[in-house]
Amino acid sequence: MPTALTVDLDLSLFIFICGVLGLLVGSFLNVVIHRLPKIMERDWRAQCAELRGDKATESESLSLVKPRSRCPACGHAISAIENVPVVSWILLRGRCAGCHTPISPRYPLVEISSGLFCAFAAWHFGYGWAALGAMLLIWCLLALSCIDFETQLLPDSITFPLLWIGLLFNLSGTFADLPSAVLGAAGGYLSLWLVYWVFKLTTGKEGMGYGDFKLLAALGAWLGWQMLPLTILLSSFLGAVVGIALIVLAKRGRSAPIPFGPYLAAAGVLVLFWGKPLTRLYIGLL
Repeated sequence: MPTALTVDLDLSLFIFICGVLGLLVGSFLNVVIHRLPKIMERDWRAQCAELRGDKATESESLSLVKPRSRCPACGHAISAIENVPVVSWILLRGRCAGCHTPISPRYPLVEISSGLFCAFAAWHFGYGWAALGAMLLIWCLLALSCIDFETQLLPDSITFPLLWIGLLFNLSGTFADLPSAVLGAAGGYLSLWLVYWVFKLTTGKEGMGYGDFKLLAALGAWLGWQMLPLTILLSSFLGAVVGIALIVLAKRGRSAPIPFGPYLAAAGVLVLFWGKPLTRLYIGLL
């Protein structure tokens, strides 16, 4: 019969393994964040050329796995020793080994965030499908947040699979029962879709993109319709705070577009871990 000490050691090992896995996957997420928008742009150009009847121009093959990672400034191929999560960036002092061009701190931040969130998910949910599902959701939200922040795009190639995977996890009620997950997916999309059209008909401007609808639909599929009000409330609050800070501190114009995806993602992570107590809290305040 396992003792309490054995169980604690097993859980500690599980948390450690998930944390290391998070660091490694975080390194791959940096590739996704950098390359996926470029792949999307290349495909759009090819489609436009095809519609015009032009011959497609030959270009270097680009995917998430090929070619090998290299410095965009000098083309220096990044070796395995230079690609160790966080450690390599520190040893290289945040610069390319070939030309000493600064490497964005976004790379180690994504790796650290992935590792810490995965370790926390392992501790919070323990052994089982819930921890695995939480890590998958966190990885997708991290990639979507960074891509949206840098390009104001939320790729369908991530949001759509994320929605369907959420429904599959909830076949057995991992995070919500299946009817709640299906209603969450529909309600998440329609709620922001309605806000979009009300704002557009009122002001004549587009307040958000369709990618935001799809991301909230995916979060609804994972968390259930009951968590949608809290998710929208938290994301709106976070977006308002950051937006005001940018206007006041960074002197950013009020008309400058601010991506909403990172705030939806942050709210989704908060609800994933603390959705029920936070719901009880805000209902109590109301």
